[in-house]
Amino acid sequence: MSVPSDAGARPLDDAEVVPLPDGDRRGPGHHRRSVPSGDAQVISLHPVAEPEPGMPLLRKRRDELAAHVAEGRMDAVRRQHSLGKFTARERLALLLDDDSFTEIEPYRRHQARGLGLEDNRPYTDGVVAGSGTIDGRRVFVYAQDFTVFGGSLGEAHAAKIHKVLDLAVATGSPVIALNDSGGARIQEGVMALNGYGGIFRRQVEASGVIPQISVILGPCAGGAAYSPALADFTFMVRDTGWMFLTGPDVVEAVTGRRVTHDELGGADTHGRHSGVATVVHDDEESCLADVRYLVSLLPRNYLEQPPATRETGATADWRPRLAELVPSEPNRPYDMRDVFSEIADDGEFFALHETWAPNVLCALARIDGRVVGLVANQPCVLAGVLDGPASQKAARFVRFCDAFGIPLVTLVDVPGFLPGVDEERSGIIRQGAQLLHAYCEATVPRVQVILRKAYGGAYIVMDSRSIGCDLSLAWPTNQIAVMGAEGAVNVLFRRELAAAPDPAALRAKLVAEYVAEYLNPQYAAERGLIDDVIDPADTRAAIARGLAMLQDKRKPGPQRKHGNHPI
Repeated sequence: MSVPSDAGARPLDDAEVVPLPDGDRRGPGHHRRSVPSGDAQVISLHPVAEPEPGMPLLRKRRDELAAHVAEGRMDAVRRQHSLGKFTARERLALLLDDDSFTEIEPYRRHQARGLGLEDNRPYTDGVVAGSGTIDGRRVFVYAQDFTVFGGSLGEAHAAKIHKVLDLAVATGSPVIALNDSGGARIQEGVMALNGYGGIFRRQVEASGVIPQISVILGPCAGGAAYSPALADFTFMVRDTGWMFLTGPDVVEAVTGRRVTHDELGGADTHGRHSGVATVVHDDEESCLADVRYLVSLLPRNYLEQPPATRETGATADWRPRLAELVPSEPNRPYDMRDVFSEIADDGEFFALHETWAPNVLCALARIDGRVVGLVANQPCVLAGVLDGPASQKAARFVRFCDAFGIPLVTLVDVPGFLPGVDEERSGIIRQGAQLLHAYCEATVPRVQVILRKAYGGAYIVMDSRSIGCDLSLAWPTNQIAVMGAEGAVNVLFRRELAAAPDPAALRAKLVAEYVAEYLNPQYAAERGLIDDVIDPADTRAAIARGLAMLQDKRKPGPQRKHGNHPI
């Protein structure tokens, strides 16, 4: 973990000294009184006491210090702006409601000594911490200040973050971290590492208790990168936000390969490849605006319901466009996001991990004013198959929704799991089991809608009736089976096809028979695997009615310490 070059000790400048009033500057010998030579000793019977400073003077000193702390070092602020970045306080102003921020410990200073630290003790110690509101709802927040020690974390810096996390849990409020730090403060050694450990432990204890949001607005290097990974949602800004455990210099020294900050840990790297970044933005303003919108969809803690808006009449909403959006032919692609728009109130949904594992979609939306989690296969990417990353993406989202009481709506159009040697070697069995485990342990209301294909094990793990779905609906185009008709005929009638004088004609005949017998829309309904075959235009209304029916669902989990999630 490294600290930027401008994060080291620097001489204390005059701006950091709060001037005392004229006539009140004390020299080093101010309290010593002179004693005349000889045996005689003068004893003052009436010592002259200094007048105590009055309240106006104390207020003036306090206001001057507060203004100095809030203003910061202007040269460092200008440098921050030259990098295209806002300061910590400017970011808080964008994130929180006007005049709602209450700062804690603004006068905190480190107590470390050595390597010049005793001569450089700026206020705040590189992090602005406290609480404010977003749309009138309480949140706790800390913003690392890169203009002070490069935002590096030391003992006092960590203690302020510990306090914010403790208060967030104690009050049942979401916590938002604005990260802009060069990592551990090298001069403070092991105490900086101890501070990180305290943050991580508190985040794990808060997991599933309060929503945790991390925003990467600058470097987030070394062990600091574990904090965003532990959060429920991680936002990143392109070109200025980076996350990595080992920086480019270390990578080059060990591997001989030269990489840029963006290649190693930029927003697109984590948004597209690693999946650590949930949402990626081009600038800080839009990023923080999206954080505000996300907070509007989340409950304050696991004991509260997500904030609801007015009912929209969804239970009687007829959407004929849905039948036009989804082709009846099972192999023709379409964009499931268009289906989301038809189902969600006002066509609005908040997509997560859009560029990572895009063959499955996860989003938060409202249906009839109530927040729901949407999970769906994406037929226009890899035909909507499930692979390892898609399974992990959906599993984490399902677990989040279940932890915070958000009902789940699962839209199914899946041909199966992605086959191949690489997939098996990468652990697709274990990764698919993560999604299976997540759905099986979920106790929130769960509604499944099968649009077209639902084949094999992928059908099971996409919240089928057999693993606990509360309400299963299907379109007349549904095909629930072990595999598609073509594949089934090739397996079942391999010998007959090999011996037939016209294999193509026989295959077509057998496929038609298989479809009529096993893939007809009533097959699963007759066996109780789906509750109703609905008109596609009635999908939004049917989901809304189902959620209304299930809104009082109570299902306690089994009595145990915890399950062993197949990580």
